[in-house]
Amino acid sequence: MWPFSKKPVPTQTERKEPIIARGFFSTDNVMSIPDKSEFIRANAFQKTAADFYVANGTTDDSVDNCNSLKGAFQLGQQNMNQSLLSWYVSQGFIGYQACALIFQNWLIAKACTQGARDACRKGYSVTVNNGDELSAELIDAIAQGDKKFKIKQNMEEFAKYNRVFGIRIALFEVSSTDPEYYTKPFNIDGVTAGSYKGVSQVDPYWITPELDMVSTSDPANRHFYEPTFWRIGGVRYHRSHLIISRYVEVPDVLKPSYIYGGIPLTQLIYERVYAAERTANEAPQLAMTKRTTTLHTDVEAALANQQEFEAKLQTWTYMRDNYGVKVLGTDETMEQFDTALSDLDAIIMTQYQLVSAVARVPATKLLGTSPKGFNATGGFEESSYHEELESIQSHEMQPLLERHHLLLMKSEIAPQFKIAPLETQVVWNKLDAPTTAEQAATNLVKAQTYQALQQTGAVDGEMILNVLVADPDSGFSGIEIPEEIDEPIIEEIPPTI
Repeated sequence: MWPFSKKPVPTQTERKEPIIARGFFSTDNVMSIPDKSEFIRANAFQKTAADFYVANGTTDDSVDNCNSLKGAFQLGQQNMNQSLLSWYVSQGFIGYQACALIFQNWLIAKACTQGARDACRKGYSVTVNNGDELSAELIDAIAQGDKKFKIKQNMEEFAKYNRVFGIRIALFEVSSTDPEYYTKPFNIDGVTAGSYKGVSQVDPYWITPELDMVSTSDPANRHFYEPTFWRIGGVRYHRSHLIISRYVEVPDVLKPSYIYGGIPLTQLIYERVYAAERTANEAPQLAMTKRTTTLHTDVEAALANQQEFEAKLQTWTYMRDNYGVKVLGTDETMEQFDTALSDLDAIIMTQYQLVSAVARVPATKLLGTSPKGFNATGGFEESSYHEELESIQSHEMQPLLERHHLLLMKSEIAPQFKIAPLETQVVWNKLDAPTTAEQAATNLVKAQTYQALQQTGAVDGEMILNVLVADPDSGFSGIEIPEEIDEPIIEEIPPTI
């Protein structure tokens, strides 16, 4: 059928196939579905209408359906365009296997890795909550324990795969004589000397969540719709033994659809990356075909012998692509049209900047180039990016690190030094470390300030020396201050006569 045919369009027949999730670039036309309610339920909740009755199991329509998921969902549809709603609903969970496959793309892999790597690059220091300073031997023992159990690599992996799958679970391996150690809630007193073996992380498709009666029936419970146990390799682990992080938390109504995980970055970003990559791939094709030639000829004569016409057309194309000489008849004319490519680079970079916005990583950091489009000046939003890295440190990495230090102190440090386990605290190093030139300028300003204070008599040289030794960026940090030596008192002996 030609596009402008006047033939009547046949009426759409009722769909017999089951309703499945549609992607953004699917060839299926979602808008052609007359009744989109079943499509929306299939994509949003992966359930049917019969599953959305009230908790007591009744199917009586006289029951106030505002207390049921079914009622709340249907009331929302009445005030919203179903065609628009179906587009948003099609952005449902894509599955862990699809997340792993999408992660293979170079840009998505960098988006998931960049923030996790930068967040732990500057490192951290360990203190205790009571304000006491740890001895050098104790600090060194904690550092050796972090190196032994590869805690830095574990923190980076923890944050990276949290973005890939939307959820990441860290399991702390402890050798216990109690066969029900992992089934019972976590108790630090159950950890003995040398029993801590390290951190193990498991991809979510090897894990099965298990909920008890309280977590499924009492919405007022703080652990409502939170799995009580996670089954890994046939072993049940109580949630208190695990450090669980979710990239984007979802409401309770969507938790079963996401298998009690979160929304992964791969799901949020894959459409934008596809658009950016397709736009970038258009650049070399446009560069090769930017010159379009038009040859005025007798179309009726050409179609009369189509085979010969196509052969001549291929010869013409060959001569064009090889910068050959083109020959025209006396009654033929030719025109050439050039496609302007002046703003193509800005269009491409704009698409990649949208990718970086979804990834929460500045474009200059993600792509390694200055941004274009959006009237950009090329400035690097360093402070905003550092805020994102600090969020990764506090919400994702710090819980993992604190549990590691708790087990390390009980299993390794306390028995080694024969002390009671200390409650440690993690202090992350600054992310915006100044350059050498910036630090030299800062030290110059400090020196001028110290000189002015000394001239007024507010401080003396000894006080300034103590400040320089305590300042880690002064260049004099850690030097030993010589102790004052009392000069011996020499009594003058009167000369003898």
